[in-house]
Amino acid sequence: GSYADANTDVILTSMRAKQEDLENDMQLKYNAYTAMTTQYQAAKAKVQERTPAFTVIQGAAVPLKASGPKRMIFVISMLFLAFIITTLYIAKEDLKDLFKIMKRIKETKIAVIGLGYVGLPLARLFSTKYPTIGYDMNNNRVNRLMEGHDDTLEVCDNLLSEAISNGFTCTSNLDDIRDCNFYIVAVPTPVDVYNHPDLKPLIGASETVGKVISKGDVVVYESTVYPGVTEEECLPVVEKVSELVFNTDFFAGYSPERINPGDKEHTVEKIKKVTSGSTPEIADYVDAIYNSVLINGTHKASSIKVAEASKIIENSQRDVNIAFMNELAKIFNAMDIDTHDVLEAAASKWNFIKMQPGLVGGHCISVDPYYLIQKAQVYGVMPRMMANARQLNDGMGDYVGWQVIKLMNKKGILVKDSKILVLGITFKENCPDIRNTKVVDIYHTLSEYTSNITIYDPWANKTNVNRAYGLDITNEMPKD
Repeated sequence: GSYADANTDVILTSMRAKQEDLENDMQLKYNAYTAMTTQYQAAKAKVQERTPAFTVIQGAAVPLKASGPKRMIFVISMLFLAFIITTLYIAKEDLKDLFKIMKRIKETKIAVIGLGYVGLPLARLFSTKYPTIGYDMNNNRVNRLMEGHDDTLEVCDNLLSEAISNGFTCTSNLDDIRDCNFYIVAVPTPVDVYNHPDLKPLIGASETVGKVISKGDVVVYESTVYPGVTEEECLPVVEKVSELVFNTDFFAGYSPERINPGDKEHTVEKIKKVTSGSTPEIADYVDAIYNSVLINGTHKASSIKVAEASKIIENSQRDVNIAFMNELAKIFNAMDIDTHDVLEAAASKWNFIKMQPGLVGGHCISVDPYYLIQKAQVYGVMPRMMANARQLNDGMGDYVGWQVIKLMNKKGILVKDSKILVLGITFKENCPDIRNTKVVDIYHTLSEYTSNITIYDPWANKTNVNRAYGLDITNEMPKD
């Protein structure tokens, strides 16, 4: 009897142990089932219309209930199989897209149209990784570059000469860029005498692209414009000239320039750039091309229009901020309070944004807001803050001239026929860029009282200044 009881205890203990093992195993399987179900649902959302295998497994799994070990194991097995197939399918598609982009990148040959402050640094940078040709209609500019010197001083002679020795070329011959497949347009977008957008350089560059672009090629615009210009103004021109269909035969992107003339810290390779494309695949391709040469990478915008808008508000915001500082300067000057002392005191607060008043010239801040101002009015919106900021900043040169005259009178200096030396004519320090310089407005205000005005600037090109403004300058400091 005691032997039977002992044997029964052993059997019962063994059965309880097996039951516990089974329960633990079931719990593990249930946990796995729960985790797999979560992954399954995520995968289902992504590929429910893309893989036939998923539909079959889904049909087998749905009618089953997790009401018993066998059914649960079956459900888990089906879900696991679905997960494996889905993962392989997704990986296959992603790898396929990745290999496609990699192949396209490997075959990329770049042409940069417009070799000014924006185009040349960009072309030189791309030439470090891709066959690159720079195109410009100005034959004298091309010749100077091929001699190893950039008159804008944006690219130093050593870097330019090194790029040329490694295969980078500049040309004014259109046939030289016909074999390229990635065209970048970097031409100016000025305003006319009425401050209306002047798209002629951009339209001309689009015609140039249309003459050389082929099926499968991509054109990327860098010029600052209002939202819609790339797709509504430029690409129809490319279509017309090339007789190709946009987004079928050729594709487009937009990556706004962020060059700051004379800035040797935020050079082109260190700038984080916005990119975009006319299709998701082209957006990835354009982004990959730029990412491959930029230290700080890119921000891929959701559309070309978003990328266009982002650029134009960068400069419009700065214009408005500077206008506020200039208005404060006018107020405090009238009150005989030092503006800089006021700003220093205010900047002691943690959230005060410190800026300085000054002349707003150049080709970006003093021009770009006009593009958005005009486009906004087409949609029935009057951007009063931007318009007022432009008016205020455009008048600061004349204001400074009158302040000089006022100070001369206060100090008893006869303004009429006085000898005046103006130090600097470029729109900003330490660069030769004279575009839209407001120093010219100071000169014209002073010239109403005296013709004895000398302009000294060692950075500016005398010929360019005379051609642009009809003024004579000197690159050497006058002795008297």
